Amino acid sequence: MNDIGRRIAAVALAAAFGIGAAAQADPPHAHYGGERGGAGAAHFAGPAGRGYAYPSRGAVIGALPRGGISIGHHDHRYWYHSGSWYAPYGPRWIVVAPPFGAYVPYLPGFYSTFWWGGMPYFYANDAYYVWREQQRQYEVVAPPEGAPTAAAVAEDIYTYPRNGQTQEQQSQDRYECHRWAADQTHFDPTRVGGGVADGDAPVRRAEYLRAMGACLEGRGYSVK
Repeated sequence: MNDIGRRIAAVALAAAFGIGAAAQADPPHAHYGGERGGAGAAHFAGPAGRGYAYPSRGAVIGALPRGGISIGHHDHRYWYHSGSWYAPYGPRWIVVAPPFGAYVPYLPGFYSTFWWGGMPYFYANDAYYVWREQQRQYEVVAPPEGAPTAAAVAEDIYTYPRNGQTQEQQSQDRYECHRWAADQTHFDPTRVGGGVADGDAPVRRAEYLRAMGACLEGRGYSVK
């Protein structure tokens, strides 16, 4: 086993024995109650090979799901929660597509990363995001021309907060684990080709994903 493998294994071992019994958080959208379209109105979108139920766009709800944040964009107000967007609809709220150009401080736990035109895009709930370093936030962008469909988007890490971590905490943990994994493996998926030679990319990417997963498990997440 090489040095990288031993470091990853050490973190994984610490995660296995260092985490106590975790309180179970409510599943995403547990508080969603649909009106128009019925309480079960939802569609499935997520990382390749995994379906995740989001409330369908156009569905109207009486109360917003807990744990989201308010987003202002061009004098309009939105509610952002776990990858879904809501806009005022009279006294209620309606599920809408995210407006291009809006910024969010974190991505939902269910998303995929793929490269297009030398740039990483993050895909969740039929929407595309890119990281803007200057704002240190993710911007909603139009799909890149010729982008693959949801079924073709590359597999990524899926996490579930076992300790009921907030969305803000999840974003911070994921970013810090990304930085740690990139430092340990010298592979950074936010750089073109991961910042390594083409021939090394598959092995380094696998090492990066193992390191990222071990770090997140150590912080109280289920990782698949």
